[in-house]
Amino acid sequence: MKRILKHTFSLLNIDHAKLGDKWNYQNVISPYFRLYYIDKGFGELSNLEKNLKLEPGYLYMIPSFTLCNLYCDSFLHQYFIHFFEESPDGTSLFSNHRSIFKVKASEIDILNFKRLLAINPGRGINRSDNPKVYEKDIYYKEYQKLNDHQNLSIFLETQGILLQLISRFLIPIIFKQNEIATTPARIMDAISYISINLDKELSVSLLAHRSNLNADYFSRIFKQYTGIGPVDFIQGKRIERAQYLIFTTNMPISAIALITGFENVFYFSKIFKKITGISPGQYKKQIALNH
Repeated sequence: MKRILKHTFSLLNIDHAKLGDKWNYQNVISPYFRLYYIDKGFGELSNLEKNLKLEPGYLYMIPSFTLCNLYCDSFLHQYFIHFFEESPDGTSLFSNHRSIFKVKASEIDILNFKRLLAINPGRGINRSDNPKVYEKDIYYKEYQKLNDHQNLSIFLETQGILLQLISRFLIPIIFKQNEIATTPARIMDAISYISINLDKELSVSLLAHRSNLNADYFSRIFKQYTGIGPVDFIQGKRIERAQYLIFTTNMPISAIALITGFENVFYFSKIFKKITGISPGQYKKQIALNH
């Protein structure tokens, strides 16, 4: 079966860090993915669902917009990678699995971390290990600009290594792959339209009309190729955009609700809590605790 690779990754940081007992941060939420390989020492990675021991010989992954706590009581040496996920249809490999993951590292995994660091020098945070310091939009843009200066060989090798490492967390039982190789152009067009018009009125009837399809049939095939219905997809993308805006700007919640396409802040808060489990105000407070 022929498959088309839909997901690419934009590298932010890669480095090896030696951490101490000051590495103790609660309610960390990042708009990018985190990958760790521990080579010395111990620590903890936790959220409301689970508590993972950070220990040598294991890989760890925290998907974007996943709430977690980071802790070390003595010392911890780790390779870490930060990266953004990108896809033409706006979907995420882990959109339905925002959790924390742990797998046993192989020799190839360790070589991949070291190779990625070797071909991307100077991509450490170089400021602090505190998210309050380094998690700012200005720094995201600074590091992403470095990707524009990569030659094609380094860019492709970087993508390849990230894909290999991420594949280690795609458990077949949980992540069921769509058996259909390509998404129809009409559905891709609808997804693109949604992504660039989140601030406008979006309805199933409008999207179906643009695709020259019956609304019920459009909804059925949209879910077939994306895994969720168009209404849930629209709400998910709007809340994901809102999370990013809350994280990276000082805009009031009411303004964010408006520019992400919600009629009023009350309905926005209802959908935000439905999807994330907390209100926009609580989300903003959690970010403020770390920033």
